Amino acid sequence: MTVPTAPVTKPAILVISSTVVRGAVGGRGAAFALERFGHPVWSVQTVTLPWHPGHGRSSRIVPDEAAFEALIDDLIRAPWLGEIGAILTGYMGAASQPAAVARLVDAVKAARPDALYLCDPVMGDAGILYVPEATASAIRDHLVPRADILTPNPTELGFLTGNLALPAEALHAAATRLSTPRIAVTSAAGTEGEITTLLLSRNGAGHDTIRASHAAIGGRVPNGTGDLFAALFLARLVEGAADAEALRLATAAVADAIDAAASLGSNELPLAAIQDRLLSPRTPVRIIP
Repeated sequence: MTVPTAPVTKPAILVISSTVVRGAVGGRGAAFALERFGHPVWSVQTVTLPWHPGHGRSSRIVPDEAAFEALIDDLIRAPWLGEIGAILTGYMGAASQPAAVARLVDAVKAARPDALYLCDPVMGDAGILYVPEATASAIRDHLVPRADILTPNPTELGFLTGNLALPAEALHAAATRLSTPRIAVTSAAGTEGEITTLLLSRNGAGHDTIRASHAAIGGRVPNGTGDLFAALFLARLVEGAADAEALRLATAAVADAIDAAASLGSNELPLAAIQDRLLSPRTPVRIIP
């Protein structure tokens, strides 16, 4: 007779980011990936959009500041706060939100000191900010100092370190100026024909550096790859993977999603169609110490 085993209970993950009606960007894509890993997700929407702005102009619903603060206050006093084993923050819909979110991060850390906090400082790309500078500054001042993990692209790393147009050869040096224990710079420069993510992990007074590279995939890359990478990287770390393995698996799964979008002719990441590959990705990824 086979004795049934109890299901493994995984910690909840708090996702604070944007949501869209159509698509897999922001908190919507992150929550799907985390739930596919078996994590309960607590979700706070910083703005609601019908689709990603890259598809065209649209309306946006940003929570009233007082209502957002009240929601955060409710969550801070929730009796279940200790269920949360990790936090992921992404797009902020207003300059007032990061300070409120920081209070919630502090409350989660007080309830569960080992909770990991990943800050994806979503604020710009290609050398320009696409959020108001006041919002970017609030992310820098309130959220970045609390993060255990940062996942900026080169433009975001540039803003955080004082040079928005940060050249590729300066990414490593810029990242070492931040005190965050782990910094994964997405879309970092690599060998021609490859996509590279650069990971710096603090090691005493210095840093361990790892690069993950894979062949570039032709065609237009759908929006949401940064959100997906952040969720997958966090999930792997929460489950105890070493930095290099977490980086390899997260990078490979994002590449799988991009490849599937190209194969299907989709202008969104087809996460539902490839959900098993989020757990067992296939794209070969080179890890370079």
